[in-house]
Amino acid sequence: MATGLNLTGRQGVQKLQTIRHAKAKKDPECRFHALVDKVWRMDFLTVAYIQVHQNGGVDGETFADIESYGLETWLGERSEELKEDTYVPKPVRQVMLPKTQPGKYRPLGLPCIRDRVAQTSALLVLEPIIEADLQPEQ
Repeated sequence: MATGLNLTGRQGVQKLQTIRHAKAKKDPECRFHALVDKVWRMDFLTVAYIQVHQNGGVDGETFADIESYGLETWLGERSEELKEDTYVPKPVRQVMLPKTQPGKYRPLGLPCIRDRVAQTSALLVLEPIIEADLQPEQ
């Protein structure tokens, strides 16, 4: 899959994650401010897209559609929506999965590709900070 993400972009995300994790681990009382500006960064969105690419879309939009439209353009539009606070998640598609008991089901929500990319980008920013507070066995 050609995504245009060079190793430097991925390394940049990993470097920022490592720095934030180390800071959070060293100083548990530290409070991070203005993290949202990292969520819309192109390197974070690109790494998020690559991670989300493992699964298909549920809203009729496919990865092939996105890549034929232009991945960089598509990611740029998501970045601007997040930056300008105009991003609105689409409704989650719900499917009912059967349980082992006959006649019993549990709901499962399936977000679309654009929402999963935004969520994954936020996860890339927040995970190293939150993980630093967890006990080693967690």
